[in-house]
Amino acid sequence: MKEISSIHNPLIKKILLLQEKSKYRKAEQLFVIDGWKETKMAIANHFNIETILFSETLINTTLFEEIQAEIKQQKTSINLVQVSEEIFQKIAVRGNTSKVVAVAEQKVHGLSQLQLKENAIVLVLDAIEKPGNLGAILRIADAANIDAVLCCDIATDIYNPNVIRSSVGCLFTTSVAVATKETILQFLQEKNIAIYTTSLKAAKNYLHENYTQASAFVFGTEANGVDVFWENNSTQNIIIPMRGQNDSLNVSNSVAIVLFEALRQRT
Repeated sequence: MKEISSIHNPLIKKILLLQEKSKYRKAEQLFVIDGWKETKMAIANHFNIETILFSETLINTTLFEEIQAEIKQQKTSINLVQVSEEIFQKIAVRGNTSKVVAVAEQKVHGLSQLQLKENAIVLVLDAIEKPGNLGAILRIADAANIDAVLCCDIATDIYNPNVIRSSVGCLFTTSVAVATKETILQFLQEKNIAIYTTSLKAAKNYLHENYTQASAFVFGTEANGVDVFWENNSTQNIIIPMRGQNDSLNVSNSVAIVLFEALRQRT
């Protein structure tokens, strides 16, 4: 097992760059996972882990044995690296509570990788720009066990550390694809998936629609809403009625409301 005691070690510098620079993550096709729970979820969902780093002073014997056992079960080799507490505090976003920091390989997130069932529920995110919102939505997608999350014109990197953290690892449990809105629309149309766009324009109450067939729900940014492209190409524009003085909800809250209504109708 390798040990690192210098903050200037090339691996430590690499991890810091992967955390901070989206371009570097894309170039290296790697990303950083903060936390043992999240790392286990990535492993369970067939992400290739290159390295797991830990500080001996911050984990107990039981956890260390669990990490070693998990590594032994993998078909691919995982490097286990011990670092000083000072270094771990530098690379771990949540400090002591992270327990481990891992470096993992990115997956390909194309539409061709998706395997949808006949009566799929799909979420389309139009130009979502805040990592925290994307992470929260992925957590909801996992809770609802929907078939896929499709991101178009995305303004954030899906492997941003804040996405992974706010999703509580649900980035790894959810089928995610990234493509242009035109490509996603064609994909949905070819699979005969009805498109429901959340909008203020010519929209019906979301409770008055039937979601028991294959359905895609489109959500945009809180500032600008969805692109007019989706409003013009939807099966039906829908709205969540507001009873107070505000005219909108946080996008992740809106996603939860609509998705669980679709699930309610199906049960």
